[in-house]
Amino acid sequence: MSNATANDLYTHAQSAASYIRSKTALQPKLAIILGSGLGNFASQVNDATVIPYADIPNFPQSTVQGHTGKLVLGTIGSPNGSVPVAVMQGRVHAYEGYTMAQVTFPMRVLGLLGVEKLIVTNAAGGIDVRYGQGAIVAISDHINLTGTNAALGPNEPRFGQRFFDMSSAYSPAFRKLAVAEAAKQGWTLNEGVYLAVLGPSYETPAEIRAFRALGADLVGMSTVHEVIVARHMGIQVLGLSVVTNMAAGVLDQPINHEEVMEIGQRIEGQFTGLLTALIPQLATHAG
Repeated sequence: MSNATANDLYTHAQSAASYIRSKTALQPKLAIILGSGLGNFASQVNDATVIPYADIPNFPQSTVQGHTGKLVLGTIGSPNGSVPVAVMQGRVHAYEGYTMAQVTFPMRVLGLLGVEKLIVTNAAGGIDVRYGQGAIVAISDHINLTGTNAALGPNEPRFGQRFFDMSSAYSPAFRKLAVAEAAKQGWTLNEGVYLAVLGPSYETPAEIRAFRALGADLVGMSTVHEVIVARHMGIQVLGLSVVTNMAAGVLDQPINHEEVMEIGQRIEGQFTGLLTALIPQLATHAG
């Protein structure tokens, strides 16, 4: 995979998609990628077919705590309005030693399975002091400071065009639906700009001051390349960050991954309530 040409990448993704199709007749049109501490949402999937990443040809394996490493296919919603979904219970990151082609390979596979809409989630550090720990924030845009781009290299036209628009990478219409649903449930869903770094070290206070000056509200180590690939394939995106810790220098305390997991568990009910109600709305939205 690491030295795969564009054609090899397409062939490998087709092989993975074919394997998944051999395990279920479900045809998902909407996918959800669950970030650190958010994997329990997969329990909401009805009539689930669960496929470990290790069983899927060419699929990268999650090595980080809080990323279970399973693909869950089934439905969300009531029997009369159920939505076929593919849920990624965890992702992989470049800091684990994976290439960007490997990091975004699952997104390529989801696209080949017929997914047209994506909810991508992550655990993020809060740069904007208005966001307390446990806040859920809709991503309005992103800043890619990872130093690379998942669409780098020879273009495979069966995935998408060489040059593609990112001016509305995160669907304004999807964000509007999410904000309205949160209000209906009695809480405020703010919007913010997500900035991505490679990791795995957390950011320094000086870096966070620089990121704030650039206009970032949130910082993390994932998501942007999955979104780049999704947009390359014409998939509409809703991004949701859970502020699991305040970024370096915002509070006078160290940052640790255990805290990330704890906050994810604490907001599980709110997060699940939003997604469960929102998925049928996104699925039927003409976009």
